[in-house]
Amino acid sequence: MTLQSTAAASSTVTTSSPSGQRRRRRRLESAIGGGGSVGSVLDMSGEAAPRAEDQQPALARSATGDDQPATDPTSSGIAARRRRAVSAGHRGDRAVAGAMLSDPQAAVRVAALGALSRAGGLGPAVLQQAMADTDAGVRRRACEEAGRKLAGAAGAGHGEPDRARIVTMLIAILDDPDTSVAEMAAWALGEAGSHGAAACDRLVSMTRSASPVCREAAVAALGAIGEPRGLEAVIDALADRPAVRRRAVLALAGFADRRARHALHRALEDRDWQVRQAAEELLAD
Repeated sequence: MTLQSTAAASSTVTTSSPSGQRRRRRRLESAIGGGGSVGSVLDMSGEAAPRAEDQQPALARSATGDDQPATDPTSSGIAARRRRAVSAGHRGDRAVAGAMLSDPQAAVRVAALGALSRAGGLGPAVLQQAMADTDAGVRRRACEEAGRKLAGAAGAGHGEPDRARIVTMLIAILDDPDTSVAEMAAWALGEAGSHGAAACDRLVSMTRSASPVCREAAVAALGAIGEPRGLEAVIDALADRPAVRRRAVLALAGFADRRARHALHRALEDRDWQVRQAAEELLAD
């Protein structure tokens, strides 16, 4: 951490305590929103939206009333198997949920991941398998569940070996060719908080991605992690498009550094009123 000493020397002016930063960031996220797709599905402050399968009404069973076998390619057969996976999660049946990870239909595998998470059976080995899936939707869901797991580990204050392994897997999948997967991986790394510091260099590189949503997600993750090496990339993001600038001004709250406060003052003159509003509120606290 070559910049730690510099950051320590320049941190005499701070934005606030880490818990206060998180509360402000959460309040402002709600007020101004974000431009990326992760922001529309998952709050960058860590409040995850309900799982999709929990929101959908149950679909009708097949004409016989039985679940269709995994070889049934019809929509009714797929729906029945998804329903079976969801039900297994609610029952805590890890065996059934785990078996459905090998289903030929990606929608069923996605549901099985959610079921295993609900049943408490989603370990690093299962996540690694899912992150290597041929379907981008499955890989994205694996990243989402990894983020949930990292957030839970941070809250509980334990799970260090698993947490380190999951962070390593997420760093690797930041290179996924599907931008929605890479975006979700960045969000998940932010859920690790300071334990995601190993991802800092890769996230800094991601702030220069050709994809605006990837840049936005990387900036948000750097702010959530708060690693001093990531500060310059967040400051640079204040010159990006409005959605990224909004995310960057919020991310500055994660850094106890004089440069972050100076950047907030400059943001008061931003062309976008939401950037100006966020900077004003952060400086007022």
